[in-house]
Parts: sequence; C-alpha cells; structure tokens
Amino acid sequence: MPDLRWPPPPERNPRRSVAWRTPPRPGRRPAPPPPATSLVATPHRVRLERLVTGAGAPVTVFAHGLAHGIPHTRPLGREVQGRKVFFQFRGHGQSEAPPGPWGYPDLARDLRSIADLSAATRAVGVSLGAAALCRLLAESPQRFDRLVFYLPAALDGSLPDGARQRLASMLAAAQAQDINQVSEAIYAELPPAVRGSQQAWNYLTSRLDQLLREPLATGYAELPRQVPVPDLTALRAVSAPALVIGCVADPMHPASVARRLAETLPHATLHVYEKPGAFWTHRADLRERVSSFLNG
Repeated sequence: MPDLRWPPPPERNPRRSVAWRTPPRPGRRPAPPPPATSLVATPHRVRLERLVTGAGAPVTVFAHGLAHGIPHTRPLGREVQGRKVFFQFRGHGQSEAPPGPWGYPDLARDLRSIADLSAATRAVGVSLGAAALCRLLAESPQRFDRLVFYLPAALDGSLPDGARQRLASMLAAAQAQDINQVSEAIYAELPPAVRGSQQAWNYLTSRLDQLLREPLATGYAELPRQVPVPDLTALRAVSAPALVIGCVADPMHPASVARRLAETLPHATLHVYEKPGAFWTHRADLRERVSSFLNG
C-alpha cells in the first residue's frame, strides 16, 4: 500500500507521498500492537485468520463487511459476555485467497467453518457478513440461538441499482489500483462530522489497504450482481431471537432491507437509526444495543 499523508490535502483526498508518519503527540502513549491472530485450517481447505478473546460460554462469532475486518467488528463485541470469535473472510487480512470468483455460498462456508470450529452458538453479521449469515441460515436455520444483523444490504435480490453501481465501480477502481477513485468512494461513506478526524483517516487507510490487495477486488468482482438468499421463505424457519439494525439514508445499506429481514425472521426486533453512520455517530448506543441483546 502506498504511504498516505495526514492531515489530508485541501481537496481531502489521499495522495502518494514520501514515507512519512504522524509523530506521536506529546504525552500520549503509542498505540498498542494489534492482538495476535492465528490461521485456522477449515474443512474446505481455505485457511482463515481468527482472533479469540474472552472466555467461557456463550461463544459468539463476528462476521465483518467487505474490505473491513477484525478491527472493525471488535468494537461491537467489547461488552459481550463469553468467548468472542473474530475472523477474516477469504481475501481479507491474512486469510487465504483461493481462486475466484467468490460468492455468498463461499462466504457462508467460511462463516460456518469458523463457527463450527469455535463451537459458536451466536452470530453477529455486519453488511457483507450479514448477507453471509443469511445464506448460512437459509441452509441451516437452527444453527445459532441468537443473531444480530447490522446494516444488511441485500436479501433475495442483488443490491439496489445505485449501491450495486457504486460497489462495482469501487471494485473496478481497486483492480486498476486507482487509489484516488477508491479513496473517494470510501470517503463518501463517512458522516461529514467525522471526515476530518484522525480516526476517519485511519479507517480510510485501513480499507484502502484491504481493497488494493490484488485478490480481494478480483475475487469479489461479481458479488454486486449476486443474490444472498434465493428463497427468502427459508429464513422463516429460523427460531432464534434476532436483532436487526439499519440506518435511514444509507445508500449502500437501505433501511428497507433491514425492515424486510426483520419482517421475515419470526422472532426479530428491529431498530433503525435516523441517520447513516451509526458506527461513527452512535457507537456507544450501538454497542449497548448489541451487548444487551446478546447478554440478555
């Protein structure tokens, strides 16, 4: 990944630059090193990166979104009791990238393998992870005893036209290694109030690092046109309590999808935030909702 410069240039777009890093602020401790992860062999012969924290029962598995990863799902599990299992889908982080293209059946297989190997009884799916969880449940509706879906983007159809075009364009730009176009697409996802922050900049560079890896953009190139759950009625057999969370005015994760999912699952509770970007603007409330539901 090319080095990026902080603070952002006037047009608020990352640029290639000389190797330069923001020095630590006086009086502040340097960031701790990332936690140690391991590569786990799966029955389908794709080794996946996994991090396990906490101890005891219950065991909850967390599935991340596209070009996200373990660091982006860990905040949701901070107050969750028991053992927490975070992992990286194929093509993300240190997980292996078998020959593609990859689709929702592959992602559901990754999620199922990690859940089975970890003896997970609960699952949290974010965006792409929510779609993979839906696909798994369509095949095995009784697999988990508690479920959380945050920002589901698609169900029995592909992504809405606008979201599909935006995602396809971003993946195409990533394949072309067009750092400016990719960063503009990521930047547009951030709430205006946080766009100038160091935290947002770290998020942007982290996602760039994922997207500009050659296997990811190529492997997921066909995903925007694919359907997670061909037959939505399969989800009506899910008996586990579920929490479905969406956001109004999120172009990539329409609130209508969250509502449809909540209507389909027999024992679902729906919460819709009034503005997009709840992970940024309502993180404490979001974390509390997830942990209270899973700990209840």
